[in-house]
Amino acid sequence: VQLVESGGGLVQTGGSLRLSCTASGFTVGEFVIGWFRQVRGGRREGIASISIPDGNTYYADSIKGRFTISTGHARNTVYLQMNALEPEDTAVYYCAADDAPLRDLIEPEAEYEYEWWGRGTQVTVSS
Repeated sequence: VQLVESGGGLVQTGGSLRLSCTASGFTVGEFVIGWFRQVRGGRREGIASISIPDGNTYYADSIKGRFTISTGHARNTVYLQMNALEPEDTAVYYCAADDAPLRDLIEPEAEYEYEWWGRGTQVTVSS
């Protein structure tokens, strides 16, 4: 399985960005894709996940109401729409996946739940 993120960049406070994660190589019918972020020197924080194909979602409290995870017409592409961005959202954003539906994950925000990872895309929010 390969995951490729795109859409990161520099944005001002209050602005928006949409990240994309394209997955390839899945051989199962159900899987989960999540978004994590990591600030320099910090741990990875799981912020949102979506189950494919059932569409169940998980959001961390830190981004609830501002970020939306969704799938595209091709179910192997997952988006993270980020609105009302704040300097505290500055981080490297990673896409991760596992060959299980979201309902089978005990801790969807935890790194250990996901087997495959992308290389990340930088998001910088200027004040």
